Amino acid sequence: MKPFATAGPPPAGGTPVPAWRRWCPGLDNDELTLRAVLDTLPAAPPQAIPWIVRLFENPQGWLRLHGAIDLAHHDMIHVLLGRGLLGQDEAFVIGFTMGATKAVSWLERAWFKVVVSWLYPVPYRIPRRILVAYDLGVEAGRDFGVRNLHLSLRDDMLDRPLGATRRELGIDTERLRAVYARERAALPDTPASQRLPGLPPRDRPSLSRGAGRAA
Repeated sequence: MKPFATAGPPPAGGTPVPAWRRWCPGLDNDELTLRAVLDTLPAAPPQAIPWIVRLFENPQGWLRLHGAIDLAHHDMIHVLLGRGLLGQDEAFVIGFTMGATKAVSWLERAWFKVVVSWLYPVPYRIPRRILVAYDLGVEAGRDFGVRNLHLSLRDDMLDRPLGATRRELGIDTERLRAVYARERAALPDTPASQRLPGLPPRDRPSLSRGAGRAA
């Protein structure tokens, strides 16, 4: 499948960037359906997911974490949160899903960080410094008006406008943009941060005349 249009074209010259690394749906798509955006996702088949990832993140896994969810519904959450498929995106999506259960302890959070940064194979492994995105996701999922997001997704949501589904689930895109601004400030140089949805124009800090000039 082709990458979503807002992901941008691959760079000219050099080694082509895989479609899954470029894909990022963003949040400016309230009028589109969930199915339409999912159709652009260059997803791996379920059997390609390593067993150790399924052990912790699949609802049938022996050591499943709070918010464990099957791959199809996990992909839906990526779209609802406007996140791509890079490790930093995964960290936020998993964190948000876990936080929305309102039941994640500090011990479970610490254990997940060890597992994902040491035990997961590449490319599923997430460097420890990137896990600030996971912490922000847990915080957002806990604080937003979302509860048990992993149990709230339904097939009839696939053909409704994303904006309506986000509102029903309690996913406030303006609050998300504010969280993403914090994430960008914490991880300013990562590819995932560079494409995070920005704040609405009215919420961006304005520069007074002459601001930013050398003294």
